Amino acid sequence: MRPEILSLIFRNISSIVGIGPKLENLFFKLLNDRKIVNLLWHLPYNNIKREISKKINEDIIGKNIVIKIKVIKHIPSIYKKQPYKIICSFDKIEIYLIFFNARHPYLKEKLPINSYKYVSGKIEFFRNNYQITHPEYIVNDDQLNSIDRISPIYSLTAGLTNKVFTKTMKNIIKNLPELNEWLSKKTLQKYKFLSWKESLLKLHSPKNELDLINFNNFRKRIAYDELLAHQLAILIIRNMNRKKRGIKFKTSSVDIDKFINELPFELTKSQLTAIAEISKNLSNNFQMVRLLQGDVGSGKTIISIISMIIAFKSNYQSAIMVPTEILANQHFETIKSFLKNFKINIDILTSKDRGKKRHDKINNIANGNTKIIVGTHSLIQEDVKFYKLGLIIIDEQHRFGVHQRLAFTHKGLKPNILVMTATPIPRTLTLAIYGDMDESRITEKPKGRIPIITTSLLRNKINNLINAINAKIEKNEKIYWVCPLIEESNDIDAKAAVDRFNSLKKLYKNKVLLLHGQMKSDEKDEIMNKFKYKNYNILVSTTVIEVGIDIPSATTLIIENSEKFGLAQLHQLRGRIGRSNIESNCILLYKNSIGEIAKRRINIMKKIDDGFEIAEQDLKIRGPGEILGKKQSGIASFKVSDLHFDQDILQDVRKDSIKIIEEDPDFKSDRGKKLKTLLYLFERDIAIKTLISG
Repeated sequence: MRPEILSLIFRNISSIVGIGPKLENLFFKLLNDRKIVNLLWHLPYNNIKREISKKINEDIIGKNIVIKIKVIKHIPSIYKKQPYKIICSFDKIEIYLIFFNARHPYLKEKLPINSYKYVSGKIEFFRNNYQITHPEYIVNDDQLNSIDRISPIYSLTAGLTNKVFTKTMKNIIKNLPELNEWLSKKTLQKYKFLSWKESLLKLHSPKNELDLINFNNFRKRIAYDELLAHQLAILIIRNMNRKKRGIKFKTSSVDIDKFINELPFELTKSQLTAIAEISKNLSNNFQMVRLLQGDVGSGKTIISIISMIIAFKSNYQSAIMVPTEILANQHFETIKSFLKNFKINIDILTSKDRGKKRHDKINNIANGNTKIIVGTHSLIQEDVKFYKLGLIIIDEQHRFGVHQRLAFTHKGLKPNILVMTATPIPRTLTLAIYGDMDESRITEKPKGRIPIITTSLLRNKINNLINAINAKIEKNEKIYWVCPLIEESNDIDAKAAVDRFNSLKKLYKNKVLLLHGQMKSDEKDEIMNKFKYKNYNILVSTTVIEVGIDIPSATTLIIENSEKFGLAQLHQLRGRIGRSNIESNCILLYKNSIGEIAKRRINIMKKIDDGFEIAEQDLKIRGPGEILGKKQSGIASFKVSDLHFDQDILQDVRKDSIKIIEEDPDFKSDRGKKLKTLLYLFERDIAIKTLISG
């Protein structure tokens, strides 16, 4: 049970005074969670400095200032879209305070004529007048100290203002609990760490640029805590997996060899090695928890199918969980196709299944009639009971957390787990992210695949693509046109794609489709099916096509503003093409002036097509000032830690966690009890449950 001392920060955001349903939904949109604790991990990226000004001149235009004004005249708005203006005097110069959608009585009361007030905001020069639009502060003489001279700036979502977010954070920070220190004195001294609470206070009150960069000591402290919680959790679970017996399968090389020999293609050497490693795991008494890493299009799915055959021959069920319904349908069709000569009942379970249809599917899973189940998160819902589950395959692991991966182990049985990812991770980081797993790697592409030709093109030369697109359409080949996530907002994300869709539709009429994250699941599926099976040649999309979609006739990928993407995601997107024996092209569009790191990324994409090598390069070139949003980083995410910046502490975290587990495996010592609080703080509750069950 979570310690009482953490209860305040694990309450719903709506429990904070002033947060109603509308604001709660905006915070949820930003954080994808309603717990207060997740606001703590949302760190500022910049700060505002407010200087008291005695004079107005050109030097202060565009700056945030604090000035003392005298209110001269109110000019109320007459129409809805007209601003409410208040003429004031400062330094013998007229200055306008501008308010949109203003409440007239409030402003007349707040700023009475002939009164003196301190106001703060950005000073602008518009139509020969100085003005401040929506001042952040309006206070009396005796309240001057209430104006923050330095305030943090946070990345937000549309509708949520920095003022509201900062005010909310102040309410949270002042009530932060005092937690007993869980780090050793040696670690605190080595890194000169402040306490957990002091570090968070500093992070949310940045005084200068050094407080904002990823290498600052306050963020490093929280990153150490998070990585330690993560490492402890996976070591606890790994220890449990090694202690308890799993499900032993009867592996027969005859069945597997027959299936492999009848395949219409030849498996690569690393595919055969991976199959051997998995077969060996499945034939012993201990639960298999294995990571299968393979580049996009390297042939991981066929290995998962062979694993399912082994489970079926041992009279066990298999479940494969994927992050999207589009991918679930694709896997379902692929598995049925490969296993058509086996008498295996295969079914699919997603959020679309409701009523009697869902009830019947769940019954068939529960009574054992269904042997292979493909699904999304629906597979780990409470009402889904398996008859004899022996193997779980989790595809695109970077989309799932450790909780989802291990949820199956708490449904009675300890089935074997195969986790697959097409986001190759540098060897130096694999242990940090997946320390609870054994690892197999597929390092070759299937035989007969033609390398993708990757080129770059200035965005203002986009019309040069028209002839090439026309040639592709004449051959009935298909084209992905990807628009980037411009800001952390789905609204803006969709707008970029909609604009491009409209411009291409003028040229190609009924040959163009649009796909973006704001569409409902059914709508996305319908669009993808139209693109795959019908007479459409261009799909304008956001990055929702990033994961696993397989359309062999798609031979061209155009990525707009490619400088905005990380290497890992560019490579993931490129994996949507080159899935046949037809030559494929990836075109990276970029704007005129881009940074050196963006140039290096584009050049690496043009020279290298190996995902593992790209992952290593990505690790080398990302610098402290080059923070890509979590949605575009393409690597397993943490709340605060970033494995690109925190490699220097990884080794110590690893040593510390191993020492803790060796000396106090049940967490019964004084430090062990404090570390349980750390595990709860970073929501590694599954590790605590494992300890208790254990």
